[in-house]
Amino acid sequence: MSDIVSPETRSRMMAGIKSKDTKPEMILRKGLHKLGFRYRLHDRSLPGKPDMVFPRYKAVIFANGCFWHGHSCHLFKWPSSNEEFWHNKIKRNMEVDRENLARLREMGWRVGIVWECSLKGKYCINSEEVIELCAQWLQTTDMTSIEIGGQC
Repeated sequence: MSDIVSPETRSRMMAGIKSKDTKPEMILRKGLHKLGFRYRLHDRSLPGKPDMVFPRYKAVIFANGCFWHGHSCHLFKWPSSNEEFWHNKIKRNMEVDRENLARLREMGWRVGIVWECSLKGKYCINSEEVIELCAQWLQTTDMTSIEIGGQC
């Protein structure tokens, strides 16, 4: 199946997709800040440039888009056009994610991943609940990681 828009239009559309300050990330940032958590944003000195870095808790949180990171949920669907490109692109993103998470853990950081499907879509969780789960995880020391996705 061919694309329904021109290559120039598709290119412009894809260029408009943000990697920072996404809606899920902003929901998390505002909610956690409101609860008194302070963080740094997109720290380039850490593997993967985590969306939020909580030095006090030696923890980082990634707000991952389900499509770009290949999450196995209802929001992810393999594109039907330019299949080889997208397969390689998303598989490489997943590989880089694994490498960055391993490096962060080796450095002693606790890692949290909040998937886009936890905050939007038909199986989403209440955003206050997601924020509360993150807050509880940040304050505990016995959990080295957390992954929050939609209720499939």
